[in-house]
Amino acid sequence: MSAGASDLILAPLRGVTIRCFRETFAPEIAAAGFTEAVTPFIAAMPGLDPLKDRELRGAGGGAGAGAGGILLTPQFIGKDPSALRCALLRIRDAGFATADLNCGCPFPMVRNKGRGSGLLASAKSLAAMLQAGCDAMGDGRFSAKARLGINSPGELLALMPVFNAFPLRRLAVHARTAKQMYSGNVDREAFERVQAAAKIPVVFNGDAELPPKGAAHPALMVGRAFVRSLGARDDASLLLARYIDASSAELRADRPVLGRIKELLAYWSVLPRWRRVWPVAKLARSIDELALAVR
Repeated sequence: MSAGASDLILAPLRGVTIRCFRETFAPEIAAAGFTEAVTPFIAAMPGLDPLKDRELRGAGGGAGAGAGGILLTPQFIGKDPSALRCALLRIRDAGFATADLNCGCPFPMVRNKGRGSGLLASAKSLAAMLQAGCDAMGDGRFSAKARLGINSPGELLALMPVFNAFPLRRLAVHARTAKQMYSGNVDREAFERVQAAAKIPVVFNGDAELPPKGAAHPALMVGRAFVRSLGARDDASLLLARYIDASSAELRADRPVLGRIKELLAYWSVLPRWRRVWPVAKLARSIDELALAVR
């Protein structure tokens, strides 16, 4: 089943599409046509208060409205249904209307512990997490993001009866396996087989490009293409300076600011303008050194 036409969702990119990024670039996010942003994953573990996570810190009533007024959907990662339920009840009470489950993180250290894409290895564990999410958030308010499988693109298709058994808001599918990480081509045919088998809305993710502004398009979750588009703008240096200032005000120390800005520049480094400065910028040891490298 296809999701709503023209839905455009900002993908969760760990270390990049974080709260400061979304707030700093809220005008650009809105201008690109995004209607929703999914946060990079937050741990759902016993005893952890999700509202103390930097992604959601300070959230109050109406918290589900993100920067620029678009819908903000917190994404959680874990394998403990009770911990997930507690985290979701906490954010629901704080005003968040939607939440998402990470079934796609491909990193071995995550998946080998049964979290992220590791949930795809156990239909029982996956079902328990989906049940907890739907129970806590209510019908049509909980979603999931997954890979096509861990080792084979047919694994997610085999799990569709599990996903179809729950009143999910949507399933976003990064059309690669976890084993592929972010290399190789996306498998659109495998994605289409999942979509055909789905009784819930399915959204494409993985090398998705930004659609032309105002043009009709199927539902998409876009991350890297949008991040790169900022670096391709004529005013990219001004945007970068704005982000450095916002990050410095939040973090108040060169080292974490440098780490954050280098995460962004790594995405920009594929662009001709930034490819030239990246080798110097990534070695910068202070904000002043970084500013000299990218001016």
